[in-house]
Amino acid sequence: MSEREEKAFCDILAFELKKALGCTEPIAIAYTASVARRALGRLPDQALVRCSGNVIKNAKSVYVPMGGRLKGIEAACLLGAVGGNPDDKLEVLRGIRQEDIDLAKELIRRKICLVEQLDSAEKLHIIVSLKSGDDTAEACVRHTHTGLYRLSKNGEVLFDRETGAEGEEKEPEYQELDLESILRFSEEIDFEKSMYGKRIKELIEEQIRCNTAISEEGLRRSYGAGIGRALFRNNAEDVKLRARAMAAAGSDARMNGCDLPVVINSGSGNQGITVSLPLIEYSRYLKLSHEKLLRALLLSNLTAIYQKHEIGRLSAYCGVVNAAAGAGAGISYLRGGGLREIENTIINTLENISGIVCDGAGESCAAKIASSIDAAIMGSDMAMEGIRFSRDDGMVKDNFRKTLDGVVKLAKEGMRETDQVILDIMIHET
Repeated sequence: MSEREEKAFCDILAFELKKALGCTEPIAIAYTASVARRALGRLPDQALVRCSGNVIKNAKSVYVPMGGRLKGIEAACLLGAVGGNPDDKLEVLRGIRQEDIDLAKELIRRKICLVEQLDSAEKLHIIVSLKSGDDTAEACVRHTHTGLYRLSKNGEVLFDRETGAEGEEKEPEYQELDLESILRFSEEIDFEKSMYGKRIKELIEEQIRCNTAISEEGLRRSYGAGIGRALFRNNAEDVKLRARAMAAAGSDARMNGCDLPVVINSGSGNQGITVSLPLIEYSRYLKLSHEKLLRALLLSNLTAIYQKHEIGRLSAYCGVVNAAAGAGAGISYLRGGGLREIENTIINTLENISGIVCDGAGESCAAKIASSIDAAIMGSDMAMEGIRFSRDDGMVKDNFRKTLDGVVKLAKEGMRETDQVILDIMIHET
């Protein structure tokens, strides 16, 4: 494998596998507000948050981490404006103090923050406008959760991505991604001798540490609906059940105010949890080496990214489906499967559960994770027995690539109206 290929994969992983506190949509709002507050230079007396529908859908019902049980869009904005540090990106609120929480609560009580839905073709689009006296500042984030697009103060543009300003993180190139190259890279990268291999190992090790810690916290204490705890108590000796329970427990904690970070995948902590924790459980059960686990996690993460980057970070299509398909691929690899079994695992998983919709971030995310992992394990079981859904059975085509093309079309085109209907039900209907 060439150094150019190693760098390309490393760039993708470094961009996609980041530490984040809580649900990434309220954190993105807090980040945008913190950027605007820094430009404003003092506390606002008025705030306006305009968000695309998908951001509203995911931010309206979850607790804001570090926020003392504050929930929703206004809380995320005001916590970011009061005590957020934009330099910390997706951990923007990690330095929040009790006095910041108290002040944010007071500002919420005074109703200084308004929320509006933004009419935008961009699924991930946030604009925070702050005002203090005669001074104003406005920050805009688009496409990615910390993708600062424009910043202004008193009408003067301080930053505009369209001008090609330097210093902002740019998205990597995804052209290197296909299933065969992902498997080859996962098997061949040298974690000890390659400069890029060492960096990738650090990223994966951090994912193991962070995501295991929040999963254990979700089992230890009661968060949300407690889906992981309920599954684990049911039969902790069954590896299939444990794989579901550990991932669900991590989501239980994350979506309900736990202050521990998660290493995300494709902009989502739930997807980061899904691609990693089932493999950790299977690796323990099969008594495999740590290096084998690292390679399986590399495969799982990249396979999920490969599927998701074409769909986009937010949609009506539940991204946990793609993450579970990636986890299933990793499980098949741990069980001795090659390219054929991995491909068939993903096809089996996608054909089974591609109809799961995203109805916003919340307690039920843990249930969707558990269900998706169950389908991925079934997909792996089938593939390891040489079974794959037949061509033209539903959306199944000749191969994984053609099948994925259909899933992408379903998510981007077929669910466009579904997205708006879900939002209408969530926001407007009783």
